[in-house]
Amino acid sequence: MKVKEVMDDLSRRFPNEPEYLQAVEEVLSSIEDVYNEYPAFEKYNLIERLCIPDRIFTFRVSWVDDSGRVRTNMAYRVQHNNAIGPYKGGIRFHSSVNLSILKFLAFEQTFKNSLTTLAMGGAKGGSDFSPRGKSDMEIMRFCQAYIAELWRHIGAETDVPAGDIGVGGREVGYMFGYYKKMAREFTGTFTGKGLDFGGSLVRPEATGYGNCYFLLNMLATKGIDIKGKRVAISGSGNVATYTAKKLMQLGAVVVSMSDSDGSIYAPDGLTQEQFDFIFDLKNIYRGRIREVVDEYPQIQYFPGSRPWKHVKCDIAMPSATQNEIDGDDARALLAQGVIAVSEGANMPSTPEAVKEFVDAKILYAPGKAANAGGVATSGLEMAQNSQKLSWTAEEVDERLRRIMADIHAQCVKFGDEGNGYVNYVKGANVAGFMKVARAMMSQGIV
Repeated sequence: MKVKEVMDDLSRRFPNEPEYLQAVEEVLSSIEDVYNEYPAFEKYNLIERLCIPDRIFTFRVSWVDDSGRVRTNMAYRVQHNNAIGPYKGGIRFHSSVNLSILKFLAFEQTFKNSLTTLAMGGAKGGSDFSPRGKSDMEIMRFCQAYIAELWRHIGAETDVPAGDIGVGGREVGYMFGYYKKMAREFTGTFTGKGLDFGGSLVRPEATGYGNCYFLLNMLATKGIDIKGKRVAISGSGNVATYTAKKLMQLGAVVVSMSDSDGSIYAPDGLTQEQFDFIFDLKNIYRGRIREVVDEYPQIQYFPGSRPWKHVKCDIAMPSATQNEIDGDDARALLAQGVIAVSEGANMPSTPEAVKEFVDAKILYAPGKAANAGGVATSGLEMAQNSQKLSWTAEEVDERLRRIMADIHAQCVKFGDEGNGYVNYVKGANVAGFMKVARAMMSQGIV
């Protein structure tokens, strides 16, 4: 395999999908040497079969708003690869959603799920529908219309969706309820469900908590204690708030959060009272991060800006969305002495930013490894549903800790460059790829 030749061909076939092409190139650049050690991979055209999704469903969703107006959105489900288990991946409702973004997410999900060691393939879905500003009834009608088209193509042993940006417990509940009605079965077809109907304890916390556990494993390789370290977080949704919560429990100092309107900076770190206000504001009242300054004037607010150039921190944990840290942001973080970056979002760093972090040889964990705790706990929810059991929060959290430690160990195994530096990007990509590749080779050309 020659990466340039593969990318030239994919760029020709999918010219208007920059996020997808970016994700593929990042993985292929890391695995090129390992891939070429196995001539059989090339003989069976493994790389092309792995890069292109198994199938994509594209459809229109029509729904009626509260004023009686008929509205229309585009919707998708990308089933990327099921070599190691049923398709598994979230559903995203956001105005930015398009096929390129979902293909990139499904591609990444395939390797992330592989790293968890659980039997899950990769998928992703969503729509350019935005729940922001919609009533509960409007959201319910949209979710039902979305599932009315998709329900035939998902199932507990086929494709198991979950939440993502714009899709939380409310949206998952509406989609599961309508799936149950259409399929006339009660199975673990969705994860992220409510605790009253098959959900798992610790699932809402899992992505943020898992990222913290991965960070702790990275810091331990250098003998660094997280207590007292200043941590900058972007985002203020589910991943970001639970990341902040766990960090504060561990004794770290959380100095920033953000949303699409702007970012806040607490030079001395957020107090417990301030964090509790933010948690309720974002998770209960669905407010905007700028409202924090109205309540606590000592906190600084930067409208229309990400936090990276405004904060002084030891550790950065981007937890908002893709490509939120560019090259300039990375250089600004490095200039102030950042020692670690652990990604809570999917592909939040541009290729230029990743190169800056890797060249500087700091502790840098890509999202497919660091934020795998969410889908790992979804896998644990699937296991509980299959057994008709419910585990305690302590049991789930302990399993999550072990999974994140296992993911870290795999990254070290394949990313150790022998000079005291672990290239976590290469380690995660090679470890995730090899498991999927071996499974595909064993199952023939399908």
